[in-house]
Amino acid sequence: MSVLLILACFWVLAAATVAMLPMKRQFVPGLGLLLAAPVLIAGVFYEHGWLFGALALLGFLSMFRRPLLHFARKAFARPQDPQTEDKA
Repeated sequence: MSVLLILACFWVLAAATVAMLPMKRQFVPGLGLLLAAPVLIAGVFYEHGWLFGALALLGFLSMFRRPLLHFARKAFARPQDPQTEDKA
């Protein structure tokens, strides 16, 4: 097994450990894991091909589906227009 796959396995163990923390203590380590994931996944794609890369990507999306949905909703939310708000 390559060093990259071993690091990816440690990433999974770290993500499972962070998931067991109380919610307010998950943010900082979870953000670190969220930022490290694309680098690991890109490395797996490059070194081991599309099949293992796709499996790594699906695993990442499965574990981080809620934070990714939250960030996507924030990114694509339309800003409120102050002139269309009701002034009651």
